[in-house]
Amino acid sequence: MKAKQFVVFGLGRFGSSLATTLADAGYEVMGVDKCEERVQDISPVVTQAVQAEVTDIDTLRSLGIRNFDVAIVAIGKDMQSSIMTTLLLKEMGIPYVVAKASTEIHQRVLEKIGADRIILPERDMGKRIATNLIAGNIIDYIQLSRDYSIMEISILPQWRSRSIKEINIRAKYGINIIAVERGGDINVTPGPDYILEENDLLVVVGNNKSIQELETKRHE
Repeated sequence: MKAKQFVVFGLGRFGSSLATTLADAGYEVMGVDKCEERVQDISPVVTQAVQAEVTDIDTLRSLGIRNFDVAIVAIGKDMQSSIMTTLLLKEMGIPYVVAKASTEIHQRVLEKIGADRIILPERDMGKRIATNLIAGNIIDYIQLSRDYSIMEISILPQWRSRSIKEINIRAKYGINIIAVERGGDINVTPGPDYILEENDLLVVVGNNKSIQELETKRHE
């Protein structure tokens, strides 16, 4: 069976984390953004990186978007572009469209135009979504494919008082941190020098098996 092909629109921290993790897992991934610098940054990682304004259906057709199984609209601040891109993708018949919403109103519009799954990080990351408990304190947050998800995990004891750069979770486990929750507050742009504290929760994107492997470290 042919492996799923993903296209990610919007290569900010959230979109680039998704694209990088999917590409590292061996999937074919196209990354699209109107910012040349972001496209250049992701280019060595993904199958194809394209600089384009994607609110035009002719542009989407020229990119061969119909060949992709899953489209992720990770456009953050430009609500109009997010909505228009999602609408065009659904009209083109993309089988599964995931869209990131920035507000409740944005979410409702995306629902009405047919997005298959909507991510509202500022709201959802602060909740315990316990629909699929994997192990320990791991919670299934968003299933991107059969094997890859966005999940929330508690930090390992040895990570306390260390920076994200020091724990090097991406190199060791192939997992990307996209947010940190501390005391009910969400930091969706934690930098490499961000120091982790005892009760921090990490929102990560990665392979389910890798995240489970990480959880076993807690019991060693």
